[in-house]
Amino acid sequence: MNESEKITPVGRSLLDRRQFMNQAAFSFGGIGLAQLLSSQGLLGKEDTTNFTGKLPIRPQIDPDDPYSPRTSHFNTPAKQVLVIYCPGAVSHVDTFDWKPDLTKLHGQKPPGIPEVTFEGPPGNIAKPFWDFKPRGQCGKMTSDLLPNMGALADDFCFLHSLHTQTSAHPQGENFMNTGFTQEGFPSFGAWVTYALGSECEDLPAFVAINDPRGMARSGKNNFGSAFLPASFQGTDFNAKNPPANLGRPGSFSAADDKSTVDLLKRLNGRHLEQYPGDENLAARIASYELAGRMQMSVPEVMNLAGEPESIHKEYGTDSGTDLKKEYAKSCILARRLVEKGVRVVQLFNGSDPSGGNGITNWDSHSNIKDTHAMQAEIMDQPTAALIRDMKRRGLLEHTLIVWATEFGRMPFLQGNGTGRDHNPDAFTCFLAGAGVKKGFSYGESDEWGAKAAVNPTSVYDFNATILHLLGLDHERLTYYHNGLERRLTNVHGHVVKDVLV
Repeated sequence: MNESEKITPVGRSLLDRRQFMNQAAFSFGGIGLAQLLSSQGLLGKEDTTNFTGKLPIRPQIDPDDPYSPRTSHFNTPAKQVLVIYCPGAVSHVDTFDWKPDLTKLHGQKPPGIPEVTFEGPPGNIAKPFWDFKPRGQCGKMTSDLLPNMGALADDFCFLHSLHTQTSAHPQGENFMNTGFTQEGFPSFGAWVTYALGSECEDLPAFVAINDPRGMARSGKNNFGSAFLPASFQGTDFNAKNPPANLGRPGSFSAADDKSTVDLLKRLNGRHLEQYPGDENLAARIASYELAGRMQMSVPEVMNLAGEPESIHKEYGTDSGTDLKKEYAKSCILARRLVEKGVRVVQLFNGSDPSGGNGITNWDSHSNIKDTHAMQAEIMDQPTAALIRDMKRRGLLEHTLIVWATEFGRMPFLQGNGTGRDHNPDAFTCFLAGAGVKKGFSYGESDEWGAKAAVNPTSVYDFNATILHLLGLDHERLTYYHNGLERRLTNVHGHVVKDVLV
């Protein structure tokens, strides 16, 4: 076979001069016609709406300054958000969701109990392990497990009819914090900072304060940026472990440091000019520049020694277990970060990427009376002090507080007779601060606390409501990725308007 026979008929036609000129003439004519029709407004408009019929709202982000503040979709009181997240699944029926029928049915196994749950066949109905009492002027019934937080019931907006798609912790954390059970999707905090940037120039826009014991089960998925620009991932540190690699070696003077930073800034700027539009490169440069500013700001914000003794006493940094003391310090750090204007602060109460069965988080499959009590001793006083302190300083006028966990626990015991299994069909979270009703309860679980019964509220609805409170339309806050307009709430979610002021 000679060389000409290796070329396909289509290929040979492209080598024909007359064919080439003929096709080129038609092509240029088509381009000219399209331009003429466009200039007269006769071309069909490209459909840039999403499936809801709404146009996506793309934040205008300067690659050289990705953290600069941006306007919200509409005006709302909340400009910042503090998320207090409790990995392991807090038992709603032992904390905030009072079910008198559990006491009536204690020790029984009435019809309707499932034959098997997450970890096997269930045991009998169990009354709450702690007594419930009315709290505040609203008379909200909360348990003695969390008396300090219960005392603030007049400031809280409880959602009692939440339900989720999974009963596994990693997927549950992913779903609550990213809107998807799978990995690879941006976190809530990344979406917010992508949309709004930050008012703070010398601290990250999004800070994740991990538990002193380590990260939660899903690790950095809970505060990652996934396919959003890398600038918007959370920066993780806590009062015990400050951001790494910010300290200047003792042999390196401040003048040397400044001259080096200035040189790097010039070199990075020249490099970026050669690759305009490279978001990853711009994000790395912005990250290095922010790190330079953080060398000055972080030591100041993390210096808790300057806080009055009364604050340390109120938060509990000087009493209880070492874990409680460290968590209390992180609570003070969270308040200081909000004061500095950090857009999103995510505070974790619980950890352990490999599980823990109530020892390192709220996952109490056995000995729930002891394990939940241990976690509550760590969380109750410091968290209540944090919320009370923020209210006293006026921070709740523009800050939304979200207290959340991935799912609830069953109203009956497991086969071991000492723990409660996972319950994805009903659990409780609460909101407080800017834009939400106070001393209010929305939705109800059934008489046992087993399933959402009145106004069932999905995690999609919950996240849609939080975004709304920050002035963001969850249906229009999207990012085009792999052929799809992705969003925190996927293709679901409705704003729970009844909880709004």
